[in-house]
Amino acid sequence: MEQAYTLVTGASSGFGRSIAQKLAPHRKLILVGRDAKTLEAVRNTCVDPLKHLLWVRDLSKLDGLADELISRLTTNRIRVEHYVHSAGISSGQQIRAFDMAMAAKVFNVNLFSAMEIIRPLVQKRINMEALRSITLISSISSKVGSKGFSVYCASKGALDALTRSLAVELAPKVRVNSVLPGTVNTGMTKELFNSPDFIEAHKNKYPLGLGCPEDVADAVEFLSSDQARWITGQAIVVDGGKSITD
Repeated sequence: MEQAYTLVTGASSGFGRSIAQKLAPHRKLILVGRDAKTLEAVRNTCVDPLKHLLWVRDLSKLDGLADELISRLTTNRIRVEHYVHSAGISSGQQIRAFDMAMAAKVFNVNLFSAMEIIRPLVQKRINMEALRSITLISSISSKVGSKGFSVYCASKGALDALTRSLAVELAPKVRVNSVLPGTVNTGMTKELFNSPDFIEAHKNKYPLGLGCPEDVADAVEFLSSDQARWITGQAIVVDGGKSITD
């Protein structure tokens, strides 16, 4: 008998790790990350760790990605009901120093790998029409300008556009939403949060104060549940109110 799983990319750290820990008590998970040791450590922090599967994969390399997923689904006789794309990387470079190789890597991880994973998940012969929800982790950077981060912002803007299009294309069987976090202390931003000046300055920009990865995980849990059965195509901002201030 086939078993139902939730697939979470970027599960090794940051939002992905918190999402995995939040969903683990009531879901079987496929945790995706590029480092086996770190991924195993995350699995061991989850409730009932042995029921969760690991997929060690570098999502910046797209060749064979979909085929590898198909092989894992068929070999293990599993299907994916919910997909959460939390994998993401950033690149700080001003446009005059634009580097195509780095830009391609950012878009591969943040956008194109999600599309390659979704492709087999929506094919009836592969996933047996099991998919019910897709939740893509975007950023408020998709809505506001950020000096020196044009490539990252563009990749997240594209992710939001993908959300809207897929919500129409895959309805009514699959709901598709994105979550747009504000600046939160994760592995990607830890250098910023090592600065007391940065923390103090940002506290004043967030009406509800600084958030944490668990705030994003709570939103993902809701969007991938039946409680969100009538929500699709939405970009849900989780930023403590920052985006509504001057």
